[in-house]
Amino acid sequence: MMSPSLKHGLYTASLLLSAGLASCSSDPNDPGVEYAPEMYESIPYEPLRQTSFNTINAFGINERVPAVGTVPRGKLAYYDHIPKDSVTIAERTLHNPYPYTKANIEEGQALYTRNCQHCHGEKGDGQGPVGMKFKGVPNYSAGTYKTMNDGHIYHVIEWGRNRMMPHGSQVNPEERWKIAMYVHVLQINNDPADLPKIVRVSSPAPTTSETKGDASAMTDGSNQNPEGQAQAHKGSETPGQGTKGRNGSM
Repeated sequence: MMSPSLKHGLYTASLLLSAGLASCSSDPNDPGVEYAPEMYESIPYEPLRQTSFNTINAFGINERVPAVGTVPRGKLAYYDHIPKDSVTIAERTLHNPYPYTKANIEEGQALYTRNCQHCHGEKGDGQGPVGMKFKGVPNYSAGTYKTMNDGHIYHVIEWGRNRMMPHGSQVNPEERWKIAMYVHVLQINNDPADLPKIVRVSSPAPTTSETKGDASAMTDGSNQNPEGQAQAHKGSETPGQGTKGRNGSM
């Protein structure tokens, strides 16, 4: 006669074997039988995770559509509320917030080379490789193009005009203003060498020394000395807590 302990042991083994077989599946996406599934799947809806149809929100998704007029954090400057066909309004109301320093204009030159030169040409005469093929690209130093102001250029970069496609998604607001600065260089006589002629604000003299590092506006790749005390292997004079700070030393 089978002992009670052996009998209960066989029952338990059979139950565990049945549960194990039931939890297995040939579908690689099927998790099988889960113990305490609430530990794996959140009961509250998670906006960035979708495991089943949401019966409450629109379209059956967990993530909600932002309210009308919502502006993403840090993107306020992207919206000037000027219609794309209202370039004359942009000319009157938009003003470049960045100073005409040599560094800013040179950065605009680099951005122009990267984003504009293939159509508008190195000299802004419309003779870039794409402009020569498809024609119709204006010459910055001819006619009314010679007098386009910052607001006009900024708006056209953002929204495009005629055959030019909008570049607002590729070029952020700061970069648009700096490109506009450099376009003024090419408006003079289609010559990049005219850049010094439109510099209006002198940049601070760069401080480059063994002790003070490179404090110029533009990073000098050949001089990467510590900025002041940072990364100079010197501890803070007034450390907050714990041992003395090492600022870059190990």
